Formats: sequence, C-alpha cells, structure tokens
Amino acid sequence: MGEHILSWMTFFPVIGAAVIAFIPSEKKEIIKTTAAAAAAVPLILAVQLFINFDRDATGMQFVEHYTWIKSFNIEYFMGIDGLSVPMLLLTAFLSFLCIFASWGINKSVKGYFALFLILEAGMMGVFVSLDFFLFYVFWEVMLLPMYFLIGVWGGPRREYAAIKFFLYTLAGSVLMLLAMIALYLNTTDPVTGGHTFNMLHMMDQANHSTWLLGTNVRHLLWFGLFIGFAIKVPIFPFHTWLPDAHVEAPTAVSVILAGVLLKMGTYGLLRISYPILPDQAQWFAYAMVVFGAINILYGAYCAMAQSDMKKLVAYSSVSHMGFVLLGMGAAAKVGLSLPAAQAALNGAVLQMFHHGTITAMMFLSVGVIYDRAHHRDINGFGGLGMQMPVYFTFFSFCLFAALGLPGLSGFVGEAMIFIGTFAAFKTIAIISALGLIIGAAYVLWMLQRVFLGPKNDKYDDLPDINGREMFTLVPIGILVLLLGVYPMPVLNLMKTSLTHLIKAVAG
Repeated sequence: MGEHILSWMTFFPVIGAAVIAFIPSEKKEIIKTTAAAAAAVPLILAVQLFINFDRDATGMQFVEHYTWIKSFNIEYFMGIDGLSVPMLLLTAFLSFLCIFASWGINKSVKGYFALFLILEAGMMGVFVSLDFFLFYVFWEVMLLPMYFLIGVWGGPRREYAAIKFFLYTLAGSVLMLLAMIALYLNTTDPVTGGHTFNMLHMMDQANHSTWLLGTNVRHLLWFGLFIGFAIKVPIFPFHTWLPDAHVEAPTAVSVILAGVLLKMGTYGLLRISYPILPDQAQWFAYAMVVFGAINILYGAYCAMAQSDMKKLVAYSSVSHMGFVLLGMGAAAKVGLSLPAAQAALNGAVLQMFHHGTITAMMFLSVGVIYDRAHHRDINGFGGLGMQMPVYFTFFSFCLFAALGLPGLSGFVGEAMIFIGTFAAFKTIAIISALGLIIGAAYVLWMLQRVFLGPKNDKYDDLPDINGREMFTLVPIGILVLLLGVYPMPVLNLMKTSLTHLIKAVAG
C-alpha cells in the first residue's frame, strides 16, 4: 500500500461505496459502519503522509506516474508537495467525522453514504493530480455527488439550491476546460515532443508555443481559469449559489462544502494558474487583493444581516475566504520582499486549512440545535446557555475561533496575511481590517441572542449535546486550540513548497 499510497487514499472510498451497493437497504447500521471504515483508511494514510513527508524537498513526493491514454499523451500522474498535504489531511479528517455527523440520516441511507464516499474520492483526486486532464476528471466527479446530496437530502428548497450549484459550477468548468485544451495544444512534452497535459511541463515556460507566449492570449487563459476557480471559492460576484446551497444541504454536506470544496478554488489558483501563468499572477495581484477586500467586507456585512444561523455561517465563509485571496494577491506583487511574500502566502494557505476546521465546527454546532428545535432562526431562541451548558461551551469556542481570538487557530493565518499584505498594499490592508470588527460583531450578536438573556420556555426540554455529536466536535476543537498555540506542524509542511512557488511567480 505504501508504494501507491495516493491511489489508495483516492480510491478506497470508491471501494467502500461499491461494497455498500451490495448491502441490503434495510441494514442501515451496517451501511453506516462500512462507510465509516471506508473513510477511516484515507485518514490513516493521510497521517502516514504527514509523518513521512520530507519538509525540505521542493519537488513532488510519493509520485505515481503511468501512461493512461497514450494517443493523447494523457497520464495517470499523481504527486504531492507542501501545498497538497494540508488539504489532504483536512479532507480525510473532515470526511471521516462527517460520516458520524450523518448517522441520523434515515432516508435512502445506501445512496447517501455511497455518494458521500464518491465525493470524498473526487476531492482527494483533485489534491493529488499532476496531469491537468486527470485533475479535471476529479473536479467534475465532485459535481454529481454534491448535486444529489443537496437535491435529495436537503431542505425544502433543495432542488433550487442543487440546480443553482450545478449550473454555476458547470459554467466555471466549461471555461476551465477551454483553457486546459489551449494549454495542452500549446505545451510540448520535452521527451516525446507531443502535446501534454502534464502540469509540471506546463509550468516550464520553455515548453510553451510562441502563440501561448502572447500577452493577450495569456490574459484570456488567466481569466478562463480564474472564473472557473472563482466560482468555487466563491469570489464576489460569483458567490450567490453558496448561501442557498448551505441552507438547504444536510449538516455534514455543508461541512464538506465549506470545509473542503471552497478551498479547491484557491488551491486551483495556486496549483495551476500561478505557476503556469506567473506573469499574469503578477499582473492580476492588485485586482486579487481588491476582490479579497470586497469578499471580506461584503461577506461580513451580509452575515450581520442574517437571522438564519446557517446562512450567517455561509456568508462568514465568503468573508473569511477573502483573507485567503488577500494573502494570495499580496504574495504575487512585483518587487515585494521574500519574507513579506512568504508571510502572505503561508498565511493564506494556513487560513485555508484553519478556516476548514473552524467552519466545520460552526456548521456541526448549528446542526446540533437544528436536530432538536427543527429551525435555525436566531431570534427564535434565547437563554439556551442555561438549558444546554455543554453545547454553549462548544459553540462559544468555535465562534471565538471564527472571530480570530489570539490563542486559537483563526488568529494565526489572518495575522500572517496582514503582515504580508500591509507590506504590499497598505491601504487595502487597513480597509480589509474592518472586516475583523464586523466579524466580531455578528459572532457576538448571534451568541447573545441564542444563548444569553431570558430563557425561551418553548425549549425547556431540549437535551444537551450527546456523545456522538461530541465525537465530531472534540477532535476539531483540540486541533483548533493546538494549532492556535503552535501552528508550526502545518507551517513546516508548506513553507518550502510555497517559497518555491513564490520564486517561480517572481521569475
């Protein structure tokens, strides 16, 4: 298994889904247990990768490279670096916990857990693919399971939310496909002399045709890739699918959507757009930080206006992903010192990881109260801190992590991003900092209305958080606390690879 560890991580959930297909539908507990076992294997392998990963190497590790479709020079090419490993750990960790968060699903249990495992396989595949064609296949594989998970097991407006998610994502995928084909037809494999989807060859500017070196062409390719990835982040104004999808999706699906899928947009920009089109990354740096500032402030103001707990968390994700864009844009600025660029980009990727864990806690916590009260109206609660003290403790913890309290993981990435961004774009950094104040306001506003004040007599019988729910929340909480105090385990994973990326973009 060690020789093909990336393939096992990617395809073991598919094996689990195939096994579930043969289990009788009435054996619900066996189906759920099988899904948990199938999700546990990638988590174990991800921990093994974390332990054995060489932190000082700049190249790809654990590489699997085989011919797939010879006539078009398409390869089964997998490998990881410091950008990939944190995302693999996050995906495996959250997917495993989400199986247990889904334990209460009783509608079409076989279909739900089989689709969830296929979704996990698609996410894993995106983070390990080094052939653009293979990357695109996994990118599209994620689309259908998520569509059905929202459209079948979601809330009252699930069909609308699922179709909106599908159409937005598909539109971005079409633009990405066109850019991919253009890159393929104008990139030469230095060994065979033919066209190639190999991302590492695409990153070498010497392999590009004269046509691909034209500035206008590169701008068009950049925009095609950018819009495809921007929809997934999502970047304003491509964000409108996200609140609907979150509100209607089951709790575990919302966790994966915010915790992992949004990160694929920024991951795609860093894995594909930045190293393949480095001059466009520099040219677009100012626009990137402007988009980041808009996301931060717009998302925060929209979150402030929400009365639905889930929609508030959804808009907070739009805001927090703006910080990631801020760091990515600052790192690409021409002439920025290496330490400042390192702070910005390391902070951005660290924020991707930390936002994944914190927003997962938030959606899981919202799911706890929804399962009991069957609504998420912030103004409909009150005084729950006395009725559910343990739940109050957990929810308060994740809300303070979300607002960036020092000592918790949400603070570290944001601080590094602002260090790098202030060195590159002082005015935008100062304006963006207002988002932190608004973020604290909507977090404390929700906390006060739901948990403090007079107790609502309607909820005198609400039980406190149970053991299964604590099992999903406690591991994330421990990670948020430990990485808030000592973030070096994640920073050490990524620093060498991201420094190499910064130098590649800077030329």
